[in-house]
Amino acid sequence: MGRIIFYEDKNFQGRSYDTNSDCNDLNMHLSRCNSCRVNSGCCIVYDRSNFMGNQMFLKRGEYSDFQRMGSMGMGMLDDIHSCRMIPMHRGSYRMQLFERENFGGQMHELMDDCDSIQERYRMSDCQSCNVMDGHWLMYEQPNYRGRMMYLRPGEYRNLREMGMSNMMRFSSMRRIVDMC
Repeated sequence: MGRIIFYEDKNFQGRSYDTNSDCNDLNMHLSRCNSCRVNSGCCIVYDRSNFMGNQMFLKRGEYSDFQRMGSMGMGMLDDIHSCRMIPMHRGSYRMQLFERENFGGQMHELMDDCDSIQERYRMSDCQSCNVMDGHWLMYEQPNYRGRMMYLRPGEYRNLREMGMSNMMRFSSMRRIVDMC
């Protein structure tokens, strides 16, 4: 697993909280979170508690001002409220995509990155999926742009009901491989 240090203020100032595991409510440790250092591994941070809301993928590095990152179009966040560490995966990657919720409609199996499901599979939408192997990021726009959602192995019967406010469509998918 990785290691991350969260700071209350921008530029790594104020009180800090150091963790190497998931945290469903950072407000238990800090009054707010406006910067962090990812010392190893990678993680997903959320703008709401209990791994809900808008998400952002963080790999090893320094993130000195979440508010500035959001205003630069990096998809986030005035404040971080929870984080999930992404475990290292050294196997194959496999996911089934379904056009409709509850595994209905067209189905396509994906084993590598896909920059546009609309172009590759002529699928109008992806509303459910089954992640068999690996960890994935799904993006609302083609070419890995826009808001994203982290998916670990499991069944996702309705992607629109997973705590993502106003996220209506998924258009591209990327494996989390050699990123951490």
